[in-house]
Amino acid sequence: MKILVLQLALLLGVFSLPAVADSRCEPSRWGAGDEIGNANLITPASVLAASSLVTTGRTYSLGITIDSNTPAFAPRSMSLQVVQPGQQQGKPAFPNATYNDDVFIGWFGIGSQLDGLGHIGDAQGMHYNCFEAREIAEFTGLTHLGTHNVPPIVARGVVLDMAAHKGVDYMKAGEYFTVEDVQAVEKKQGTPIREGDVVLFHTGWTDAKLESDPQAWASGEPGQSEEVARYLAGKNVVAVGADTWGVDVLPSPDPARPFQGHVILLKESGIYLLETMNTGPLVRDGVYEFMFVLGQAKVRGAVQMIINPVAIR
Repeated sequence: MKILVLQLALLLGVFSLPAVADSRCEPSRWGAGDEIGNANLITPASVLAASSLVTTGRTYSLGITIDSNTPAFAPRSMSLQVVQPGQQQGKPAFPNATYNDDVFIGWFGIGSQLDGLGHIGDAQGMHYNCFEAREIAEFTGLTHLGTHNVPPIVARGVVLDMAAHKGVDYMKAGEYFTVEDVQAVEKKQGTPIREGDVVLFHTGWTDAKLESDPQAWASGEPGQSEEVARYLAGKNVVAVGADTWGVDVLPSPDPARPFQGHVILLKESGIYLLETMNTGPLVRDGVYEFMFVLGQAKVRGAVQMIINPVAIR
């Protein structure tokens, strides 16, 4: 009798079965429930290997300075206010000191940023490792795949000078590079892409346009083709970045597939994206291989994070 009642209740919709993962989704190579993707490739041995690249001790800041005027993917913005709590009318905060505090109001996806694995899913809302947006995206933060889960990323870093390969100071918006282009630069620079690497592309776009024409900088960009994203996924890298705000080429060669590289790398492969990387100083100094270090702010449930990675040579 109880079985008949349960069957009837299910037919009438009184009870509902737990959500079932999309049949097209398969667990990642790191196993069901994994939340850090290819960051699993970072081990004590790989960190020691990356440290062997440090020969001069010179450091390069890969983040840019941002403020309220920094262009960003709409509608993202930020503002900063400096306040002196409890110090109105010249009242001192303490008998021996005064102090300043700051109030930040803004988006974490502005300027130099880390795209976490919870950022991009497919058109059905399926994210990395079969996590569904409707199950993990709460208003107060992601319940899975938040950037606070990402361990320190310390790895071999490689920057590929695509602008030099094209024979220009900077590539133009809508111009993309192919797998053949990438392979040619790997060979020319002597920097083959290896498993566990952080790979950055220099297009010259930010150096040329961010300050001189910020509206144009944010309206389009040169970048990788879909095939390049798949090539890098096949190399099992940890992260892919560029000196552009979105890594992928825009306008997209296929209007129906904008930012498909994001889908390939984040959703399908568990590979992080690093946007608006300050690669100019590296290529100007001929530094194409280095130790890459990133420890992002650990805000629970964040989708993205403003970052300032360091390249050490």
